[in-house]
Amino acid sequence: MKIDRLIGILSILLQKEKVTAPELAEKFEVSRRTIGRDLDVLSKAGIPVQTVQGAGGGIRIMEGYRMDRTLLTSKDMQMILAGLRSLDSIGGSRYYRQLMEKLKLGASDFVSGRDSILIDLSSWHKDSLAPKITLILEAIDEKRRISFSYCAPSGDTIRQIEPYYLIFKWSSWYTWGWCLERKDFRLFKLNRMDNLQKENEKFEQRAVSMPDLSNEKIFPGDIKVKALFQPQAKWRLVEEFSRDCFETMEDGRLLFCMEYANEENMIRWLLTFGECVEVLEPLSVREKFQEIVLKMEKIYGRG
Repeated sequence: MKIDRLIGILSILLQKEKVTAPELAEKFEVSRRTIGRDLDVLSKAGIPVQTVQGAGGGIRIMEGYRMDRTLLTSKDMQMILAGLRSLDSIGGSRYYRQLMEKLKLGASDFVSGRDSILIDLSSWHKDSLAPKITLILEAIDEKRRISFSYCAPSGDTIRQIEPYYLIFKWSSWYTWGWCLERKDFRLFKLNRMDNLQKENEKFEQRAVSMPDLSNEKIFPGDIKVKALFQPQAKWRLVEEFSRDCFETMEDGRLLFCMEYANEENMIRWLLTFGECVEVLEPLSVREKFQEIVLKMEKIYGRG
């Protein structure tokens, strides 16, 4: 792609005294004519590129621009590469890895030391997620609708949307787009998508801003739960909600207070603690726990 080639060329020019067009053409596997056009683009973008003819000549950044070689520090480049590696961990292609190599071409001396930040965004579902991510990115770039079967608590539905963003949040992948059925923007979780297809029909770009994905917006805390946990459950509470979510009582039990958006999800989460939790509030949830325990006793009770 042209943009990553331009970034690679600029990186080389910022780190070397000079370089020749044949060297750049060989590194990026393009013709000298293409390199010439790329240099024109950089010049129009305000980068003072100079071409020196004759023996010992080459392409370089204008002398007065030397001070801007610190535009990207070694730490800056490490952070950029860490971000690219994280994207490479979920991609189904070698694009991000190739982009990293191009960025490193002119910065081998600039990027020193071993990697200190390793981010892996893949999951147990990597094999099924990678093709979905690739298809959605293509659809966003081509402004083409996507269709899929979506599994939700209310049942399975067939959806068609205009995709605008691919989002990684809450340890999962989502896409944000205009839903033709709901006539509004919606957030869809990739793991719940089946039979994902890219449609031939293109769409006109809508006026869309970055979605508000704050916890308060997406998961409004309408339900306040209060529960007592046994001390052995402390590590899970700290891991999932931090130490601020509970108060240690005199008997060692942990008084947990939290707001939830969905009662069913809350009950399922609490049930994973088994006998290590006692629900205090709300009363309706405590009563539902009693019903669940009675039903389980019928299934697993003796006799």
